[in-house]
Amino acid sequence: MNNLHQLFPELEEALREELLDKGRLLPVSAGTTLLQTGQNIRNTMLVLEGLVKLYREDDEGNEFFVYYLQPGDACALSMVCDRAHHTSAITAKAVSDTQLLVIPLEYTEIWMREYRTWYNFVINTYRKRFEELLETVDSIAFKNLDERLEFYLRRHCKTLGTNTLNLTNTEIAQELNSSREVISRLMKKLSEKGKVRLLKHGIEVLDV
Repeated sequence: MNNLHQLFPELEEALREELLDKGRLLPVSAGTTLLQTGQNIRNTMLVLEGLVKLYREDDEGNEFFVYYLQPGDACALSMVCDRAHHTSAITAKAVSDTQLLVIPLEYTEIWMREYRTWYNFVINTYRKRFEELLETVDSIAFKNLDERLEFYLRRHCKTLGTNTLNLTNTEIAQELNSSREVISRLMKKLSEKGKVRLLKHGIEVLDV
């Protein structure tokens, strides 16, 4: 697979061949739940195409957005598990039609010992996600909701590579653990300040 080299250039050729040999290509449709809170983790997944959203969910079904996985990304949570089959603390869902390379954990354990490039890839993936989580914690601990909303919009624009976000106020409220009414009021204020343009089916971010 040619795009495996393009997406994961830091991995040596022998390892990429093992990825294809031991892994399983899994196409999934938008909206498919890939991993649920409390589910045993038996595989790790690399994203080849599409977009995957990771989020926390409470007992009442409220969501809190954690981060996205894009092509070239891997699920950090599953990469640091072992065959004891730890349970997931997050839910993962395909935002768009997505293609994954799913790899049993037994092989990832072996590769951690045999391939320095895989070891570095796992550590770098985990560090990147940890830094993202720290940014999220900082936004919750030290910022007001209006500042958290701007941080949320900035991160989505950066991740998705577009200033037009197909998000509703209800979806944003769920992921920021707020209410639709509060988010609607804050979005209106951002619109009045010229920071966003409210569209019929989304938001155009102008300056946050």
